[in-house]
Amino acid sequence: MRRAGTYGFMAEFDSPTSLVAAAHRVQQAGYRKVDAYSPFPIEGLAEAVGFHRDEMPLVVLIGGLIGGITGYAMQYWMSVISYPINVGGKPYHSWPAFIIVTFEMTILFAGISAVLGMLALNGLPMPYHPVFNVPRFAFATKDRFFLIVFSSDPKYSSIETRRFLESLSPRSIAEVPD
Repeated sequence: MRRAGTYGFMAEFDSPTSLVAAAHRVQQAGYRKVDAYSPFPIEGLAEAVGFHRDEMPLVVLIGGLIGGITGYAMQYWMSVISYPINVGGKPYHSWPAFIIVTFEMTILFAGISAVLGMLALNGLPMPYHPVFNVPRFAFATKDRFFLIVFSSDPKYSSIETRRFLESLSPRSIAEVPD
């Protein structure tokens, strides 16, 4: 449950090592709804903020299964039910002839579900995000590193969270408005 008017507290750090150390301390303190921003990928940062997403393989698998079943069912329907034509004495349901299209539909649907699943799981497109209300956040693409504790975290308290973030020795702390 998010507190009205505030999105969370954001702390700014000068180096990637101080950001990772702060993220570890935030997790140890019991905060679970946190995120980090940096101008480049940092080894171990995703684990430090507790980011573990395993949904993507399942999304691709389900997309591939739907594609394979669709491809096979489409061919079965056309060959056996809608347009049964006897070609060279073969049975109407000749499954070896269906393998190529079934395989291609599996790959097509898996690829499309991978792209759409990636966009959905990343929350994209996102034309507006509250962190852009903080003026110093413009440095996140240059040389600064940010850690945010969301107000929807069960442990979030405006005073206690700010005090805890100050104990991490950040460069600055800002309250992120909604």
